[in-house]
Amino acid sequence: MAIELARFTVKDGAEQKLVTERPAMVQALRRRFSGCLAAYLTKEDDGSWLDIVLWRSREEAEQAAREVDSVPECAAWFGHIAASGGLRHVEVVDAWNEAHDSSR
Repeated sequence: MAIELARFTVKDGAEQKLVTERPAMVQALRRRFSGCLAAYLTKEDDGSWLDIVLWRSREEAEQAAREVDSVPECAAWFGHIAASGGLRHVEVVDAWNEAHDSSR
């Protein structure tokens, strides 16, 4: 598995649209890229945002990053972003998930 980390700021007055349009954008992303396993939108204390997406593999994450602008709902959602703070992918080398915890 791989995690995609995308840091950004939002255009003035666009936060509500960013959040409201998020479910449709994620649904379109998942339809186009089956390797997308989960997505978490977070807001940091300084007002910036961090989008965290879990992918089945790093290769699928990198392919999606190259092609995501071809998904209309994603391209429209990106229009709410004022500035990108960068995109990076990290490999998951160990994981724990309460839903799959067999130690209980």
